[in-house]
Amino acid sequence: MPDAPPGPEASPVDLTRPKRGRLKVFLGMSPGVGKTYEMLRAARRRKAEGGDVVVGVVETHGRRETESLLRGMEVMPRRPIDYKGRALMEFDIDAALERKPDLLLVDEYAHSNVPGSRHPKRWQDVEEILSAGIDVWTTLNVQHLESLSDVVLRITGVRQREAVPDSALSRADDIEVVDITPDELRKRLSEGKVYVPETARLASENFFKVENLTALREMALRRAAQTIDDQLLATLRERGVEGPWAAGERILVLVGGDPIASSLVRVGRRLSDMTMDAPWTVAHVERPNQPVSKPQGRARVSEAFALAEQLGGRTVVLTGDDVVGTVMDYADRNNVTQIVIGKGRDSRISELLGRSLAAELLRAAKGAALHVVTEQGGAAPERVLKVPDLTRPGHWRGYAVGAAFIAAATAVALGLDRAFERVDLGVVYLSAVLAAGVLYGLRPALAAATVAFLTYNFLFLEPRYTFIIGSPTDVLTLIVFWAVASVTGGLAGRVRDQARNAQRRASAVSALLAASQALAGADDRFETAKVLAEQTAAAAGAKAIVLLPQDGDIAPVAGAPELEKLGAAAMAAARWAWERGEPAGHGTGTLPQTSWTFRPLQGVRSRSGVAGIEADALAPGSDEERLALALLEQGAVALERAQLAGDAVETETLRRTDRFRGALMNSVSHDLRTPLSTVLGAATTLIDYGPTLKPEVHKDLLLSIREEAERLSRYVGDLLDMTRLEGGALNIKADWTDVRDVLNAAAERVSRRLGARRLTRDFPAQLSMVSLDHGLLEQALVNILENAIAFSPDGSTIELAAYEDRGSVVISIEDEGKGIPTAELELVFDKFRRMEEQPDRSKGAGLGLAIAKGFVEAMNGRIAAASPIVGDHGTRILISLPKSIATHRDLL
Repeated sequence: MPDAPPGPEASPVDLTRPKRGRLKVFLGMSPGVGKTYEMLRAARRRKAEGGDVVVGVVETHGRRETESLLRGMEVMPRRPIDYKGRALMEFDIDAALERKPDLLLVDEYAHSNVPGSRHPKRWQDVEEILSAGIDVWTTLNVQHLESLSDVVLRITGVRQREAVPDSALSRADDIEVVDITPDELRKRLSEGKVYVPETARLASENFFKVENLTALREMALRRAAQTIDDQLLATLRERGVEGPWAAGERILVLVGGDPIASSLVRVGRRLSDMTMDAPWTVAHVERPNQPVSKPQGRARVSEAFALAEQLGGRTVVLTGDDVVGTVMDYADRNNVTQIVIGKGRDSRISELLGRSLAAELLRAAKGAALHVVTEQGGAAPERVLKVPDLTRPGHWRGYAVGAAFIAAATAVALGLDRAFERVDLGVVYLSAVLAAGVLYGLRPALAAATVAFLTYNFLFLEPRYTFIIGSPTDVLTLIVFWAVASVTGGLAGRVRDQARNAQRRASAVSALLAASQALAGADDRFETAKVLAEQTAAAAGAKAIVLLPQDGDIAPVAGAPELEKLGAAAMAAARWAWERGEPAGHGTGTLPQTSWTFRPLQGVRSRSGVAGIEADALAPGSDEERLALALLEQGAVALERAQLAGDAVETETLRRTDRFRGALMNSVSHDLRTPLSTVLGAATTLIDYGPTLKPEVHKDLLLSIREEAERLSRYVGDLLDMTRLEGGALNIKADWTDVRDVLNAAAERVSRRLGARRLTRDFPAQLSMVSLDHGLLEQALVNILENAIAFSPDGSTIELAAYEDRGSVVISIEDEGKGIPTAELELVFDKFRRMEEQPDRSKGAGLGLAIAKGFVEAMNGRIAAASPIVGDHGTRILISLPKSIATHRDLL
């Protein structure tokens, strides 16, 4: 048996807890490569060196050469587990923890344990053993990794039923790849060294094809290399060593809003192919101190990201004012070894000063290769003629306000000119230009500066009332006006853009937070879908719809502002998105004629549904599109979580139902047989020998028939009551009741079964009325009293008492039996629970207290057990029934 859990007195921090053991995995491409054989050979070498090595479980599969390596090794016996009437032998984890060797061999890491074991999977057994400070060696085939299950299915056509999460392999301290060529493995297969001849022939024609084995071999080698590379990267970060370390290639592709963005993505994919499918990421840098990107540039970045995801790459948006510093910081943290950038047509001055992006990255790159991709020679840069939209409502506002500022400055200047002889009136106009620049940016500021200079020159500079510039210093005044306008306008525009960006990001974060809280509060899939549709519609400013799988198809279940019926074309696009995991509908390459754009809701493990957004609602690359996509990702995970929660509840219900059914059948097979056998035997005796029997024997047989019939009746009644409780068919008929009447009725029903025991009653003269079901409470009390009678010795006393406090009426039933062990108090109300080590079936089926608990709780009451109550024996069952109105303390 496992050790009992620590009690309350245990220290919250156990300083003596052993450190985690080391895990070594012998990884192979398929069965038969010799993983177990190699593990045993290495274990024998460790044992020869004096190591404490124990074989926990090893599957030899009848291979003689493997069995020979077990000779002389300490092999732990397996533990039998009863499953469907068969005794199956499993690894004994408790014996391993008790033995606690230095090294334990546990074969077949992906093995599924027999139901009823402590853990459903063997890799979980290994985790517990490692936590106890024991080193473990194990074996694993690469096709059993969770992330490769779909790939293996496509390659081999065989779905693996047993899987190990990739994180379990990533925690391995050592990985040894046991590798042989596919031809050598097939030769071993034909020689009968893997399977028996008939099985080997079928395997060689199906799973063990050369092309399958070659692909699996490559996956095993790649996965081992990836795990080692991840461990190396973790070590790099833990020790604070600056990267990159070129142990494995990682590619970073930088894209912007220029026409070359898609070409850079394709170059990154080709580089990945040339470096053994190295991980590659496409990144775009947003600069908060720069104006918002143009719609055309955002669309190009969005297209590049979509292409990268289509080609198998990752995408990331970086934020920073310093592009080079931001890129190199990301590259150092993620061990990037190759960087791909595009080079446009930089100005000659930038190239001479070395201020181009390529030159600065080349200077900053430490150990990373830099690939510079230039535009095609024949491609001419796109030039777009900008025509200001003069019809926009706010277009003239800045110019009009600037003109008003100049008019106000002119009025002030005229007043000052008349009041004083020598006044620098240029400062007044400079203030107006400064105000226009701060409030409305560069262009209104330049326009205000020009008007200010012309007005100032016309009214206050000699010769007055002409536009003739009389002095070279007046030209300097104009230059100062324009310089102030340029600086203030540029700074104001930058600050305004930064404020707008910050406000936009804050709004996005607030929307995501609100959506996350709403999704977390949803109870089921359909409520989650409704919340997701509402949040997406609010983010996109358009209609949204969510479709979920139902009966082998998908169907609309939620929409905002309301659920709309989709046409045939829209449903076809939605099905495409669901089946292929790709966007479909408007703006995509699949069924673009529809009025909806559908996107698959991809959760962590599987696809959970499809979301549709009204056509043209989101501009490609816009902030609204990013927010909507982020909401859809959150919604996909929330839907998957809701589905898993529902599945867990259903699984738990089925498990409890199966458990109840099994216990019920077991109880029926024993508890019905005994009274029926007694009744049958007594009745047969009376029929066959009735006239010859003595009167006292005759009476004794009749009494036994009555007792066993009553026992059988009680048992059938208990089963019916438990069925009502389990099925939720309990009908509560509450009425105002004096609990003392119910107690007396229950005492009368059990009086004939007291035997040599005494039943005492302790009731107050007055007791508050309680709203309850008289029949259910009486049956609950009868069950408790019969339990007390069954476990109390002859000559003992059973006390039935009642009292009340401010909020409830309390019933107490005490007996003088041997009591209930402290560890069993929490379990005493479980179904089919008997406290006897060797169950005495004559004392009941173990349903009485479970039924009593169900009845009491159905009436909003509480029930509890306390034991021992006198010395080391005795049991008290307490029932608390709530009052509808609390009693004043002075009335108690």
